[in-house]
Amino acid sequence: MLRPGRRCQWGLAVIGWVLGLPAALLAEVPVEPVGKSEVLPRAFDPHWVWASDGLIERLNLVDADDGRFLGQIDSGWGMPGILFSPAKGELYVPETYFSRGTRGERSDVTTVYDATSLAPVAEVAMPPKRAINPLPTGNAALSDDERFLAVFNMDPATSLSIVDTATRSLAAEIPTPGCSLAYAAGPRRFAALCADGALLAIDLDDAGQLARRTRSAPFFDPEADPVTEKAVRWGNRWLFVSFEGWVHEVDLAGDEPRFETPWSLLDERDREQSWRIGGLQHLALHQSSGRLFSLVHRGGPDTHKDAGTEIWVYDLATRERVQRIEAHNPGPSVMGYPLQFGPDWLYRFALDTLMPAIGVDMIAVTQDDAPLLVTGAMYTAGLCVYDARSGELLRRIFTGGMTAQVLTTLPHLPAAATHEAPNRRTP
Repeated sequence: MLRPGRRCQWGLAVIGWVLGLPAALLAEVPVEPVGKSEVLPRAFDPHWVWASDGLIERLNLVDADDGRFLGQIDSGWGMPGILFSPAKGELYVPETYFSRGTRGERSDVTTVYDATSLAPVAEVAMPPKRAINPLPTGNAALSDDERFLAVFNMDPATSLSIVDTATRSLAAEIPTPGCSLAYAAGPRRFAALCADGALLAIDLDDAGQLARRTRSAPFFDPEADPVTEKAVRWGNRWLFVSFEGWVHEVDLAGDEPRFETPWSLLDERDREQSWRIGGLQHLALHQSSGRLFSLVHRGGPDTHKDAGTEIWVYDLATRERVQRIEAHNPGPSVMGYPLQFGPDWLYRFALDTLMPAIGVDMIAVTQDDAPLLVTGAMYTAGLCVYDARSGELLRRIFTGGMTAQVLTTLPHLPAAATHEAPNRRTP
């Protein structure tokens, strides 16, 4: 065994030998070109997934078909979120910056990015009070005609900053006392969830000013069984699920919100076995098929944030569970790099049978005719990709980030969107 001094001598000898290599041999290493800018092959693709990384404050774009890292957006302080405008070919990201990094003068902006180059093309200054939290939905919403963006503020008073995407300006700030978050509900309407169990509907005029404010009666009991704010949209309806698994459907198509009779994701046997909803982003919905995906686990009261072990699928037309999908381990990573080892079969076997189950914290589904179900876990950059119709695990991919805490897919397909599915790969 080499003593420390001898190790140092050997190390210096190796370094000296490398530095003394003939120049002709060293010249064989190609010089990497710098200053080259790439653009995406198209602005949007239904199988592209944006993964929000709150640790390094970035949005990472990956292709769920082959796992390629496509690009990233640096997004300022807090958990980043992103909204899509297929009609304009733009991306909108609400951002917060401090003049001294983590302190100093604060400035809040909505930055407009070109969807092909991912380069910033404009920014709109907002009141420095937007809410900063780890929620996957509700912090911002884009109107159905892509004209107005509503950004949720909390300082601690609650309000919505209304950004006009056409004029690139702040149109208004609308107070929402006692109500929080923003859910799109038409070309000129946003909704907010209220602390007493009510729903607030905000209607805008064509200039983005407040035209009408309507507050409903409470539709759930926030003391007995509160809903999570992680709702999903199905056409004109928003589906809110309570801690105990009751689905509250809110129809916002008319002048007044209309509430359906709540129905349960869990039957009596499920409850006897302690099945519950859980996860940071526990719901996903495929619009055209009316399939609702719910992340579940077995646990006691107040475990609605615990990671899920299965994804249960429901037919919204019949309100019945039609499928159960096992939630596989997305795969570990360190500093954004996957910890893959050995042949593929050994890696899969180790993740699914030998390694401790870390659970799944987030799910998302693509909106095309060959939908993919994408799942992720906290504190890893790994994702699992499934066939959303069969539940088959297709592959594991990595986002290139430190973590993946919120997953976002294109909420609807642009008129010109096309997608060719590649040959399936083994996970």
